[in-house]
Amino acid sequence: MAEFDTVRRAGAGVRTAEIDAGLRAHMNKVYGLMSVGLIVTGIVSYFVGMDLSAAVNGEPTRFLSYGVINAMFSSPLMYLIMFAPLIMVFMFGAAVNRMSQSGAQMFFYAFAAVMGLSISSIFVVYTGFSIAQTFFVTAIAFASLSLWGYTTKKDISGWGSFLFMGLVGIIVASIVNIFLQSSAVMFAVSALGVLIFAGLTAYDTQKIKNQYLQVRTQPNGEAMAGKMAVYGALSLYLDFINLFLMLLRLFGNRN
Repeated sequence: MAEFDTVRRAGAGVRTAEIDAGLRAHMNKVYGLMSVGLIVTGIVSYFVGMDLSAAVNGEPTRFLSYGVINAMFSSPLMYLIMFAPLIMVFMFGAAVNRMSQSGAQMFFYAFAAVMGLSISSIFVVYTGFSIAQTFFVTAIAFASLSLWGYTTKKDISGWGSFLFMGLVGIIVASIVNIFLQSSAVMFAVSALGVLIFAGLTAYDTQKIKNQYLQVRTQPNGEAMAGKMAVYGALSLYLDFINLFLMLLRLFGNRN
């Protein structure tokens, strides 16, 4: 009996070690995909933003012509660029189950490029130093919040409904403020947005962790986990980008 108990404990230890190793690999993949997405966004945003800034200041552009810049940011196409990331998020959520893992990954990178195009105007509005400084602060805050969400023993799944309602509220308020152009509304949205996306960072991290533990033992679990890693990367990517933009609006130095 003692020998059986020893074997049983050893077997449980092996299974736990396998789960821990699989979870670490899964989370590393999530963070890796998210990081690549941020790099794609940064590259597209920087180069388009530099040309937009040059056009605004009457200087020669390096990559896009004045005609392309004007079409993108001084015509109805501007609204398509503005709302394209939101449309793509809904499309991805609806189609992810029908996509292959590689297809989902490519869609995520395409989304990251479109997001870079959508936020490129920050290089006109804010100083380069302020953008870099805010990005650094966001990275520290995001890493701390995500680590807490991963390691905490507290179940924070109950935050989901409140955070989602707050998210819907700031989206609606942001759309309305496009037409109102109220600085007070923008400040309120940005301040509330920082709190919401800080909460979502921890919430989404714990959710990604728990979802992996649920599906890994199911039939075809590894394939499901692969697509879940892409979707998880998208969730954390959105938390990071929006937290960065909200902090930039609150504390960024304008040109």
